[in-house]
Amino acid sequence: MAGTKRASPGAGNEKDEPISSVFLSEEDAEKLTEARKDLQRTEIILERNSQLLLGPVYERRRPIVKAIQKFWPIALMNHGMFSIHAQHKADQLALSYLEDLWIKRDPKERRCFTIEFNFKENPYFTNTMLHKEYKYVPSKPAPADEKPDADGLTPSIIDFSWEQDVKSLAMKIDWKDPDNALTKLYPREKGEDDDDDPAESGSFFNYFEHEDDPFEIGLSISNEIFPDAIDYFLGEAGDNLDSDDEEDDDDDADEIDLEQPKSKKRKV
Repeated sequence: MAGTKRASPGAGNEKDEPISSVFLSEEDAEKLTEARKDLQRTEIILERNSQLLLGPVYERRRPIVKAIQKFWPIALMNHGMFSIHAQHKADQLALSYLEDLWIKRDPKERRCFTIEFNFKENPYFTNTMLHKEYKYVPSKPAPADEKPDADGLTPSIIDFSWEQDVKSLAMKIDWKDPDNALTKLYPREKGEDDDDDPAESGSFFNYFEHEDDPFEIGLSISNEIFPDAIDYFLGEAGDNLDSDDEEDDDDDADEIDLEQPKSKKRKV
C-alpha cells in the first residue's frame, strides 16, 4: 500500500537519528484524521454543554459583581495582555466608568459572540453600551443535504475555523468632544507592511471602531477574563500569580483609583 514518509525538520541520517522520521500509510493517515475529528466533535459537545451549564451561573454572578465598585475595570486591567492595550491614562479613566460586561452567545453558532461593555454616564461618549460582535460568516456554504447527527452536529460545524468563519464588526462611538476622541488622540499605528499587525494599538477604544481585532482582545475576554472574572479582580489569575516579586511602579493606575483589592498573591 502506498504511503508517505514524513521526516522531522532538520532530520539527518536515519541511523544517527533513529526517531527522526516516520512512514505513514494512507490507511493510518485516514485513521488519524478520523480520530482527530472524533476528538474535535467531543470537544465541541463539551464546550456547548459547559456554556449551557455556566449560563445561569454567570447570570447569578452578574448583579453581585455589578454592585462592587470598579469590579470590571480592575478585572480587565489585571489581565496582562489587556492591560498592554489600555496603557494610556485617558483609556483607564474612561474604563473606570464601566459597570457591567456581558457576553452574548450566537444561538446558531455558540463559538461566536458579542461582548457588551455597559458604561455609566461619563464625560467621554454618550453611548451607554459599546459592543464588539464576532459574527458567524461561513467561508463556504454547507451542502444542501447536510443533516445534523443525534447531537446536533454537522460536518460544517466540526470543520468550523475561527480565522475563516468569523468576522469581527466595528461600531461608531459617539464622542462628546470629537476633537478629543481617544481614538483620534491615540490612533492605531500601522506596521511597515499593510499585511502586518499594527505597530501600536493606540487607544483601547480603537478595538470598537476598527473591524479587525489583530491582538485577539475579544478571545482573551471571552475565554479568559469573563469566565474567571472574580479571580482576575482579586489578582489570583493569569499573570498576577507570579507578581509578588515585581515592583509596582504603575503610577497612572494609582492616580485613577483602579487599584485591585488586597490579595495575598499580589502587591498593591
